[in-house]
Amino acid sequence: MTAVGESVRALPDASARPTPSAPPRPLREYGLFALMVAPNLIVIAVFAYWPILYNAYLSLTEWNMIAVRPTFVGLANYARTLTDPAFHQTLWTTAVFTGLIVAGSVVIGLALAVLLNLPLAGRGFVRTLSFAPHVLSGAAVATLWLFIFDPGYGLVRVLLDPLGITAPNLVNDSDGALLALVIVYLWKNIGFAGLIYLTGMQGLPRELDEAALIDGAGAWTRFRRVTLPQLRPITFFLLITTVIGTFQAFDVIAVMTSGGPGDATTTLSWAIYSEGFEAFDAGRAATISIIMFVILLIVTAVQVRIMERRVHVG
Repeated sequence: MTAVGESVRALPDASARPTPSAPPRPLREYGLFALMVAPNLIVIAVFAYWPILYNAYLSLTEWNMIAVRPTFVGLANYARTLTDPAFHQTLWTTAVFTGLIVAGSVVIGLALAVLLNLPLAGRGFVRTLSFAPHVLSGAAVATLWLFIFDPGYGLVRVLLDPLGITAPNLVNDSDGALLALVIVYLWKNIGFAGLIYLTGMQGLPRELDEAALIDGAGAWTRFRRVTLPQLRPITFFLLITTVIGTFQAFDVIAVMTSGGPGDATTTLSWAIYSEGFEAFDAGRAATISIIMFVILLIVTAVQVRIMERRVHVG
């Protein structure tokens, strides 16, 4: 009996045995993973990251796109651009243009969504009609509005003549050209903003609104205290996409004003085109594009930081 007990005590404790580690993944699994991911990574690297890196390199050079090789000049392009009063005016024009379109798209789009959410006859047709301008090409939209704004035979003249008001020549007026562009871009974008807001409103839970109604809250109070806070993620999405889209605005500007009269409608996107393909200064154009990239990066980061604290997601 003693020998049996000693034999049992001599056996190793099963709980003390080391747990066998998982067998290493075969090399072929890693190879298969790399094979599946590689095409996407190559496409992203070639068409997204490489242009940014090459553009950053061009911003450090002087090149007229005719010479065989760019000439390295370091930060000279940045110093020349950031101290240029014309570039300061371009930044201001871009800021005003972007601010008006972003504010107008959010406010008018929200109002449009509230209207289209009402149980009105024909609202499906109105929704389609309001969204249609967003899918039209910028060149077609610009051509249409050039006719509308024409002081000689446009629609604005037809509407104002019976009132005894002379139609303004907005497109060719340095004080009105930017306003004309803002009107066109708002007309093109508010349908998209309204549809996004409408989709968000229709997906909101009704319990909070019904509870506020039982408590005696009016329609405006319920909208301001209940609906708007729940739409903050939608507003955040529209702010970012509208800011980025407005900074990239080009086609309507090219057809309607070409950055003029003078530099009244010269935004950053048009300045890049003008420097690169009219002045043939690739280094300056690349410099402005890098500056615009950094501005967009900073604006987006600030928006994300602010909205992280304020967006209601519950």
